[in-house]
Amino acid sequence: MDSSSAIPAPLQTIDIAIGGMTCASCVARVEKALDRVPGVRNASVNLATESARVVASSLPAGVGELDALLRRAVRAAGYEPRAAQAADAWSDAAAASPWQGFAPVAIGMVLSAPLLAPMLLMPFGIDVMLPAWWQLLLAAPVQFYLGARFYRAGWHAALARTGNMDLLVALGTSAAFGLSLWLWWRGVPHLYFEASAVVITLVLLGKWLEARAKRQATSAIRGLQRLQPEKAHLLGQPSMRDGQRVESDVPLGEVMKGDRLVVRAGERVPADACVLEGESEVDESMLTGEPLPVPKRPDDLLTGGSINGDGRLVIEVRAVGAESVLARIIRLVEDTQAAKAPIQRLVDRTAAVFVPVVLLIALATLAGWLFHGDGVEVALIHAVAVLVIACPCALGLATPVAVMAGTGMAATRGILVKDASALEMARRVDTVAFDKTGTLTLGRPVLTALVPLDDREVPRLGAEDEIEWLSIAAGLQSGSAHPLARAVTDAAARRGITPHALDALRSLPGRGIRGDIAGQGWALASLRWCSELGVTVNVAALERLNAQGATVSALLRFDASDAAHAVVLLAFTDEPKPGAAKAVATLHKRGLRVVMISGDNAQAAHAMAARLGIAADDVFADVLPADKASQVAALKQGGHVVAMVGDGVNDAPALAAADVGIAMANPDGGTDVAMEAAGITLMRGDLALVAEALDVSARTVAKIRQNLFWAFAYNVAGIPLAAFGLLSPVVAGAAMAASSLSVMANALLLKREGNRREK
Repeated sequence: MDSSSAIPAPLQTIDIAIGGMTCASCVARVEKALDRVPGVRNASVNLATESARVVASSLPAGVGELDALLRRAVRAAGYEPRAAQAADAWSDAAAASPWQGFAPVAIGMVLSAPLLAPMLLMPFGIDVMLPAWWQLLLAAPVQFYLGARFYRAGWHAALARTGNMDLLVALGTSAAFGLSLWLWWRGVPHLYFEASAVVITLVLLGKWLEARAKRQATSAIRGLQRLQPEKAHLLGQPSMRDGQRVESDVPLGEVMKGDRLVVRAGERVPADACVLEGESEVDESMLTGEPLPVPKRPDDLLTGGSINGDGRLVIEVRAVGAESVLARIIRLVEDTQAAKAPIQRLVDRTAAVFVPVVLLIALATLAGWLFHGDGVEVALIHAVAVLVIACPCALGLATPVAVMAGTGMAATRGILVKDASALEMARRVDTVAFDKTGTLTLGRPVLTALVPLDDREVPRLGAEDEIEWLSIAAGLQSGSAHPLARAVTDAAARRGITPHALDALRSLPGRGIRGDIAGQGWALASLRWCSELGVTVNVAALERLNAQGATVSALLRFDASDAAHAVVLLAFTDEPKPGAAKAVATLHKRGLRVVMISGDNAQAAHAMAARLGIAADDVFADVLPADKASQVAALKQGGHVVAMVGDGVNDAPALAAADVGIAMANPDGGTDVAMEAAGITLMRGDLALVAEALDVSARTVAKIRQNLFWAFAYNVAGIPLAAFGLLSPVVAGAAMAASSLSVMANALLLKREGNRREK
């Protein structure tokens, strides 16, 4: 057997914009058509965004052939595949003009009003019924011109041996129109042209209002897309004559990594960059939700899309285009809104049988009224009312519009939801596990003491005999980005101590680092490693340091037999983040268990936990980075639904192991890892966002359930009323439109509630 045959084909994701979908049945039909394309592993269609996301194996001819096959499948199913760029352009134009697409609705209203007015005046004894031929002239354009879309889509559904909203509307209005022609031919004065015309007009009005609501639900993405400026001020090469750099304006698409740009006061930062010159305050609220401007100085990082304050900055570009933080945020929000929440599966199963069941109910209604002895006219009108009111639009919109509104509102507040399943699961969390360093604390520990083993007291850093120890420790840590390593190298730099050059450096995660100086072995070790090596330390000094909440490491020297001996203890202290204790208290008030998982020794971990209000029984200390995931798994095995909160770097396995991973963006460059490591990313280090993220989940899922309840309730209540003759087709049409609008409006309340809570 050819060994290459065992290598799985690479997977790729393709997004397709789709026009013409109107209800949950359309979604099911398009998904079925896409699933039949060779190589497709999974197809997910979203009615609210009118798009499909397809995961498929690469074909030999490449992406182009697969994309063409997918578009053909969409067209064969009766829908219109569109370029994503065209869909975005339409969305932007529609957002700029709120009346975009209203013309067909306006025409329908003008033509339907003369037909409806006599019906409204009849209860007052006013009979101004139009002549039959006038009714025909007014109703025919609505039925066959404005309603052509329903015929086309309904015909394709019939060919595919399935049903959708368009088929129901086409059948119902055609029956009313045909009944009117038959009654006219028989000389009956009362006709039903107004029913067919008004129903079509109401459906068009409902779809137009839905489109407006969808644009409001996606306003967060459009707002993010508008953050990037069109141009940047590029600094050219220094002049040979005077060494000055000349500024020139270039399109943003021509900016490259490494370019030096000027950001003037009040302008948006064009790309992710590092400050080279100047000082200013930068507004990052649209990206992180942070309401106050953030001071920026040389060597600080800037995110593209943020707004510069009063200062002039010279920056060096670090990332552009798809690699930028802003582009990744947009892609993350789009991915979430394009994905399906697990609860949507119930809707998909229901939609698959909904329309056929409605058709059977309509036929049963027709037969029942005929059997009851009523005429064809009465029986047909009641059957038409059943067809019109039983629209699965609301079912198809209930979940995606709530997800769109919830994730969009969260994104504007610095909470990014990576997938809809995390959003749905977060509301069930009963235990929140926090990493300590960098999550609950500032993550900027300071070296506060070097303690010789023969010293009973705890001396302050500064004794002359500490220079050699600090030089060796700084040499061991010079290549590490760990917070404790930075504390050592910073302490050496402040005292002007040059780190020793060490050879054969070897890092042992969770234990320490070892290296050689002229053949002499040295190590900076955690107390865990000291215990494993059998090294004794100054117990009295260690207890005093631990009681102060310090994190302690030991500088070890190895003799000729490779036996380790402790030389000095290094004490580090870190401070809780502002608001950390309040955030923990908020979670406790919600009835949640708060757990701290730390690699620190037990005394130091418990000291910090006491400052934060975390119970001693909920502290897990001396946990190696690789074992944090096991600790999370143990909590899950205990029956808990666990959210793990970490900085997204060394906590990635634990974030992945949790039911919901919540990664806090790392100001020192861990944002990229954070966005990939967890289901939810907090774009700023405010721990209050943890409770807020759980709250967003709870409110979004509540909206989904409310929407599904009302979508089902409309049909459960409306279909029997229509079948028993208690609803006219016109009222049924209005109720059908109202069902979709109520679902959209209820979802959009999330945005309003979020704004109100901010105030």
